[in-house]
Amino acid sequence: MNKRSFFLGMFLSSIFGGLIAAFVIFIYLERTPQKTYSSISERQNRISLSSRKDTSYIVPQGLDFISAAQEVTSGVVHIRAIYSSGKYSLNPLEGYFGGPSQSSGSGVIVSDDGYIVTNNHVIEDASQIEVVLNDNRTYLAKVIGTDPTTDLALIKIAERRLNFVEYGNSDDVKTGEWVLAIGNPFDLNSTVTAGIVSAKARNIGILRDKNNLQIESFIQTDAAVNPGNSGGALVNLKGKLIGINTAIATPTGNYTGYSFAVPVSLVQKVIDDLLEYGEVQRALLGIRIGDMNSRIAEAENLNVYNGVYISNVNKNSAAEKAGLLAGDVIIAIDNTPINNVSELQEMVARNRPGNKIKVTYIRGGQQSSTEATLQNTAGNTEIITKTFDEQIEGAYFQNLTETDGNKNQPIKGVKIIELNDGKWKEAGIKKGFIITSIDKTSIENIKDLNRVLTNKQGGILVEGIYPDQSKGVYGVEW
Repeated sequence: MNKRSFFLGMFLSSIFGGLIAAFVIFIYLERTPQKTYSSISERQNRISLSSRKDTSYIVPQGLDFISAAQEVTSGVVHIRAIYSSGKYSLNPLEGYFGGPSQSSGSGVIVSDDGYIVTNNHVIEDASQIEVVLNDNRTYLAKVIGTDPTTDLALIKIAERRLNFVEYGNSDDVKTGEWVLAIGNPFDLNSTVTAGIVSAKARNIGILRDKNNLQIESFIQTDAAVNPGNSGGALVNLKGKLIGINTAIATPTGNYTGYSFAVPVSLVQKVIDDLLEYGEVQRALLGIRIGDMNSRIAEAENLNVYNGVYISNVNKNSAAEKAGLLAGDVIIAIDNTPINNVSELQEMVARNRPGNKIKVTYIRGGQQSSTEATLQNTAGNTEIITKTFDEQIEGAYFQNLTETDGNKNQPIKGVKIIELNDGKWKEAGIKKGFIITSIDKTSIENIKDLNRVLTNKQGGILVEGIYPDQSKGVYGVEW
C-alpha cells in the first residue's frame, strides 16, 4: 500500500468516526433533560440568529421623532390654575369641603431661570398658579404679564438651571412639514403627538378684543391636541419651538382633526414686551382692511387677487402719513409676501410703535413701495410702560433698600411705609412690615405685589418679617 492510499483511508475513517459520534450525541441530547434557565431575554441573546437592531431605532432620514421628543419634553410643564373659593387660598381644610376650583394646561420653559410661556386663557383670573416640572418638582408661579389679544402669557417660577426649549423660526416652516405637539392633555403629563403643518396664517375667529386688536395668524396642524395641551410646545424635528399650542377646531370639545398654534415669531415679540414693559406694545398702521378676492377685484377693476385690500385709511394714522390710500392692495411687508389679513396683522404686530416698515402695494395696476412709521393705539410713537400702584387699600408700599433686613441674610419683599385704615390694618399688620410672600408666591417688589393681587378674591395669606426680625403671618380679607 503506497502512502497516498494510506492517507486517503485515514481521512475517510475520520469522517466516518465523526458521523458516528455526532449521531450518538444527538440521541443522548434528545433523551436527556435540558438545563433550565431563569431569563428568557438572556437565552434569546445567547441563541439569537439575527444581529439586526430593534426596528424601532431604524428611522428614515428626516423622520426622527425620538431625539426631538427627548430634547423638548423636560422643557414643557404642567400648569394648574386655582380659583379662589372665597376662603383663604391656602386653607388646609378646603380640600375636605369642596375647595377652590381649578383647571389645567401646559407651558413652555423659555429661559433657564424660570420664565415660562403659556396661554392667557390657561391662567386667566387664577388666584394661584402651580407649575409641575417634568421631574415632578412643583412651584408656585407669579404672573409677569398677559396679552389677551394674542392669548399669550408670561409667568415665572423661582428656580435656575432649568432645561428650556430653544426658539426656532416659524417663518421657515413649510406646509407638509412634520411637527410634534408636547403637552399635558387630560392631565396626562409629557404627552407627545406627531402631525404635519396643514396650513399657516389661519384666522379661526376665537379671540375677541373690545378694540378689535386681536391677532390670529395660527399655524394649523393635524397633531392630536386636546384640553390640557393649551400653552404647550409645537416643535420641529430639530426640537426647536415653532409655536404655542392654543386651540382646536372641534364640535365636541375634544380633538377631531386640527389644532392651532401661535407662531413663535409672534410669541418672541409679545413675551419680550411683557418682560420689559409689563404690557404689549402694539404697533398699528391705522387702516381698515379685508382679504383680497375675485369679487373685490371685479368690483374695483383690479388685476390682483392676493393681498390685503384697504377699504379705509384713518386720519393722521401711520398709513396716511406714508401715503397709502383706500383702494390700495398691500402685497408685501418688508419684502415678505402678504396674501391675507392674518399675515399682514402678524407682520405688523412683530413691531413696536416707532418702528419703520416697508409697505409694498398695488395702485392703479402699478406696484409701489412706501415707508410707514408705526404708531401706538393713542396715535403716537411712544412706548407705554405699565405703571404699578404704590398705594393699595390704605397702605403705602416701598421696594426694599440695602438698609432693610439683616445684612447677613438679605431678604426680598416690599415694605409698608405708611398704614391707614383699610384691609391691611384690619388684619393686624403694622407699619414697617415687609411682605415676602402672598399665598406662598414670592413678592420681591411692588410689581410683584400688584400682579399677585390682581385676581385675588375672598382672602389671602400674607407672610413676612418686621425690622426686628420677628415673623408675621396674616389672613387678609380681599
